Amino acid sequence: MTLALDDASDGALAALARSGTQAAYRKLTERHREAVYRLVRSAMGEADEALDVTQETFVSAFGALDRYDPARPFRAWIARIALNKARDWGRRRAVRRMFNLGMPDHAAQTVPDEAVGADRAAEDRQALNRVAAAIAQLPARLKEALLLRTIEGMSQAEVAATLGVSEKTVETRLYRARQKLTEAMREDAPRRV
Repeated sequence: MTLALDDASDGALAALARSGTQAAYRKLTERHREAVYRLVRSAMGEADEALDVTQETFVSAFGALDRYDPARPFRAWIARIALNKARDWGRRRAVRRMFNLGMPDHAAQTVPDEAVGADRAAEDRQALNRVAAAIAQLPARLKEALLLRTIEGMSQAEVAATLGVSEKTVETRLYRARQKLTEAMREDAPRRV
């Protein structure tokens, strides 16, 4: 049965999952967990929290499989759910931050991302951190379009379908996101003496 599931479309797997086939749930998770995690991690900037939000994404998606339209790409559907979960996490984080105002500044700092290998040079890590910080500061609508297009490799049409906007709107958001990133990187560039 696993071999047959390997060749099944996402729509067929979703139908099997709705009928109670546990292997179909596993196969959908296997196919999409890396992409969902990358998207969530990029949207949130928090590797540890992204694992939890990725899990929440799949729980929500599987709970809502009756609303999935198999004529549309599963990838776009679950990406939309993932972005919503990341946004919810951001709102909860803002509330937690408000309650933690009395904590010392260093207690709220994040743990460095250990996904970057030790073989990377310190300068490369700093550049990567500057880019990630600049992306995290983008408004949500610009960040989502940029992440879906550049990190997830979706076409402009897929991004438009995922976000529920026109392709022209996606094009405009991508242009603005890249402009803001360029400006942020210029301002944050290390000063040479």
